[in-house]
Amino acid sequence: MHDVAVIEDPAAAEVSLDPIRSRLLAELAQPGSATMLAGKIGLPRQKVNYHLRTLEQHGLIHLVEERRKGNVTERMMQATAASYIISPAAMAAVAPDPSRAPDRLSARWLLALAGRLVRDVGALLTGATETKQRVATYALDGEIRFATPDDRAAFAAELTDSVTQLLSKYHSETGRKHRLVVAVHPALDSLNEEK
Repeated sequence: MHDVAVIEDPAAAEVSLDPIRSRLLAELAQPGSATMLAGKIGLPRQKVNYHLRTLEQHGLIHLVEERRKGNVTERMMQATAASYIISPAAMAAVAPDPSRAPDRLSARWLLALAGRLVRDVGALLTGATETKQRVATYALDGEIRFATPDDRAAFAAELTDSVTQLLSKYHSETGRKHRLVVAVHPALDSLNEEK
């Protein structure tokens, strides 16, 4: 089971968003059968089987083992990932495009960048999984507190200068192209602190 899987197919995205199927995916972090799941979520086994077949058809769960119980074969299923992210590729016609309005100070532009990041890394991960290779990535995550808006603006200016220098130092016209995304936004848990 993967920690995170990216759903790129529109039909799989639709299937995963159904409340019952979403609950089944959560329950199937550990292997389970239709009978076991029916008791947990309060639905008839036949209805659970229907939802499990749909999830399996879209690659969101897979067969772990089959157990014979008398005349019945119990299918033990498990989710293919502990959590899922739906890629903007699943809604390609309306996917965010950061090139439409590149405004470094806009939260909506940051969201469009994040959407592109999910789409691109998801596609890379899908390709790497198919070829059994790893994706060369690096991520940095941290928190900072700014005493004033002026400090935040000064930090952004200094960060821009530093990153620009690094880009010009290491950029080459040959070799594999990489994308760099740096984002600063208020932490959600800080919103209550400000009130």
